[in-house]
Formats: sequence, C-alpha cells, structure tokens
Amino acid sequence: MAKSELRGPSPLIVIRSLVYFVVFYIVTALYLVLGSWLLIGPRPWAMKGLEVHGRTCVWLLRLICGTKLEVRGHENLPKTGCLVISKHQSAWDTFGLISLFRDPAIVLKDELKWIPFYGWFCMKFEHILVKREKASAALKSMIRDARQRISIGREVIIFPEGTRTIPGAPPDYKPGYIALYEALGVVTVPLALNSGLFWPRRSPWRYPGTIVVEFLAPLPPGLPRAEFRSRIETAIETASTRLIDEAARSPSPPPLAQMNADAGAS
Repeated sequence: MAKSELRGPSPLIVIRSLVYFVVFYIVTALYLVLGSWLLIGPRPWAMKGLEVHGRTCVWLLRLICGTKLEVRGHENLPKTGCLVISKHQSAWDTFGLISLFRDPAIVLKDELKWIPFYGWFCMKFEHILVKREKASAALKSMIRDARQRISIGREVIIFPEGTRTIPGAPPDYKPGYIALYEALGVVTVPLALNSGLFWPRRSPWRYPGTIVVEFLAPLPPGLPRAEFRSRIETAIETASTRLIDEAARSPSPPPLAQMNADAGAS
C-alpha cells in the first residue's frame, strides 16, 4: 500500500476529481443562493431542497467520477421517529445520506450556524446544534431538541465519534448517543458505511467504485446501557469492516481499502 500512496492517484482520477470539485461547489453555491428564498418558506420546502441537492451531488459523483451508491437494509428504518447511530467517514455523509431518510434531523456542532447560507439553512432545517465546549448544558439541550424532533416523527441522526474517522481506524465512540437512546425511548438503527474509501477526508481525490450504506438490524428501546453500547458498537464496526473488505476485493480497490487489506494480511 505504501507504494500506491507514493504513486498517488492516476491522471484520470485526478482530472475527474478536479472536475467534480469545481462542479460540486458551483452546484452547492447555486442551491444556496438561488434557494435562499426557502429560508422564509415552510421547513418542509427547505428539506425538499436539501434532498434534491443531495441527490444531484450523488448523481454527479457517479457521472463524473464513477462512484456509485448502493443502499442495503433500508427496510430496517422505521416509518416513525427513530434514532440512527451512524458511522462517519467522509464529507459525503453530510449530503449523500439525506435522501435516504424521510425527515432527518442531524446532530451537528453549533459553530456551523455561523457559516453564511449553510449555517442559516442548518437552523432552517432544525438540525440539532450542539455547543461541545459546554458539556452538561449541551447534553440537556441536545436531548430536549431531539425529543421535539422525535415527537413530530423525524429521524434523529448522530455520528457517535463526533468527527470523520479514517476507514479501519480504531473507533472512539463518545457517550452522547447513549444519553439520547436512554432519553428518547425509541427504536435505534445502527448505520454502517464505507464512504471514506471513495471520498477520503482531507483529500481532493474521488475514487471510482461503490459507496455502500447499510442500515443494520434495529435495537428496541429499554436495553441496559452496557448491552446497548456493546451491541451498537459491535454491529457498526463489524459491518463497516466487512464493507472495507468487500471494497478491497473489488477489481480496482481504492487505496484505503487496499491498505486495510495489506495491514490485515501482515
């Protein structure tokens, strides 16, 4: 894998990635500016705009970079308010997952609201914005807001590691998702993915292949804390590792998948 990293991506991948980079930001800017009137419209209209933007960017990624999307286990997602505990590997997750839900409310860091247009829309979508530097107050606020979102049938989505993680890296789950589980008393769905293989964090390169998003078997409310934590983390990490292994066995594996395969073999 070290040799692959030293070689870098192929010229075709570089060209495709740069084209997508430009197109992605142009499209996103147009949606934000031309759709700014949605800030004063009903929230469902703004959510539909968010969904259309996500679908457009996913389609463009396939068209330009050859990166497809496969969704597995979508039937595991209930049609009522629920809690979704999701792996987070890539910026792709912030828009690529949107169209897979009815009315998602994502737990995000509060400072995002200060970004012009993007932050304004985060508030319009009524995502759950958390001030991470004020742990106790932030937890109470997060639970209060999540209960409100659940009460109107929305899916509450949290990335339990709090930031993007490199595929195959040791997990670092923060306890906030456990507090939500105990407070909300709803079905919880684990979500595994491999997006970081094809849209790596802090990298401009977009690799061809298939991003897989897998909704795993839901867990009922009321489980003991230790059992819930073990089952959630085991389910997500086992499935995510399997998805990395699948990508490594593909005809043209992305570099990070091959790196994990090489590490496992050594």
